Amino acid sequence: MKASLRSAWPFDFAQGERFFTERTMSETFDLILKNGTIHTPGGAERADIGVRGGRIVAIGTGLGDAGEVIDCTGLDVLPGCIDSQVHFREPGLEHKEDLESGSRAAVLGGVTAVFEMPNTNPNTDTADRVQDKLARAHHRMWCDHAFYVGATADNAEQLKELERIPGTAGVKIFMGASTGSLLVDDDNALARVLASGTRRVAIHAEDETRMNARKSLALAGDPSTHPVWRDDESAMIATKRIIGLARAARRRIHILHITTPAELAYIGQNKDIATCEVTPQHLTLAGEDAYPRLGTYAQMNPPIRSGAHRDGLWHWLNQGVPDVLGSDHAPHTIEEKAKPYPTSPSGMPGVQTLVPLLLNHVAEGRLTLRRFIELTSSGPQRVFGLVGKGRIALGYDGDFTVVDLKKRWTVGSDWLASRCNWSPFEGMDLTGKAVGTIIRGHRVMWEDALANEAVGEPVRFEATEFS
Repeated sequence: MKASLRSAWPFDFAQGERFFTERTMSETFDLILKNGTIHTPGGAERADIGVRGGRIVAIGTGLGDAGEVIDCTGLDVLPGCIDSQVHFREPGLEHKEDLESGSRAAVLGGVTAVFEMPNTNPNTDTADRVQDKLARAHHRMWCDHAFYVGATADNAEQLKELERIPGTAGVKIFMGASTGSLLVDDDNALARVLASGTRRVAIHAEDETRMNARKSLALAGDPSTHPVWRDDESAMIATKRIIGLARAARRRIHILHITTPAELAYIGQNKDIATCEVTPQHLTLAGEDAYPRLGTYAQMNPPIRSGAHRDGLWHWLNQGVPDVLGSDHAPHTIEEKAKPYPTSPSGMPGVQTLVPLLLNHVAEGRLTLRRFIELTSSGPQRVFGLVGKGRIALGYDGDFTVVDLKKRWTVGSDWLASRCNWSPFEGMDLTGKAVGTIIRGHRVMWEDALANEAVGEPVRFEATEFS
């Protein structure tokens, strides 16, 4: 007869349970989150979390004493949300945003880490420029952070070294021109970039040749023609090209801000080599309403498209195709956005509204909370190989986005922290809000109030830690 686990296991369970309880009760922590509904890889449960030295060291009840205890009664404690696409404009464009103001907006919205893009002035395309950004960010950024290296035809052969710098999120390719001067649009140069290195490469996929041929379709004073100029086929051609080139180079890629259902259907057939992102803007706004109401404030690249496009993105999101949600936070000043189309710049702020917009979609039944966590925490961890982030589990960083799923509120200008001082979602009534942002055990934001100092540190990646 097979022995039971209790009799066969060389351990006294009763004594072991008592020892564990007594040992836990005698421990002290830097921080305990109590009485919340926590969301671990096993699902939602009522439990407390103990953090020491910046990491999660206990999950359970009756954890003992702590230097700080936060009562989370009635709140949900999620893994820290990661925004893997932001443009904080520093250096060179600080009149729009800088690393401090952009990261302040991030933590006020519930975001614990960001990946910042390389189209600054100068571009982030050398080792010295990466180190300059890391130095500017240290304990000046409110959230943890990593910086992309911009690919060019000139630095292609150096990218294999540049992508290994600690604190880098990898390499970013612009196949279509957007804000800044980074552009790699011909197949030979793209192949050289993809051949240099091993980390997953992030892609802005719009076909420059087709867009140049169609530029006359962007009618002066009519931003609703933006998606006519930068049409579906501009996106689809680039997506198919880069997947083909990536397969030839045996290089993994990550295609940013997908806007067409056809692209998601195609990427779904190529998941062995391509992951992808969608944005809250493209899941929330529809061109039929956005352009008449917002004008150039709705202008971004790739464009806000029709309601049918938006509904198609939701279809494929619920089929599991998108891997992450990124805000593509890309601020411009009110004066810049007020220029007549198409001289107006493309881009809109979004890092502060990423979490509440998606929580509102949860409240309205379009998105489950579990899928939200996949797209903002465990998805980025999986796609980019993050160390210590993306889940509530022992040994992971004490990063938490604490949310009130039932809070009803209106996005007001007094809440917005981006230097650009506007949002396409200002005045929108939402259900669900981040009430706390905790990073490596530091309470950085609670109920819209910031801590006394910024504690942002570089995000760690498997590719740079253990290569």
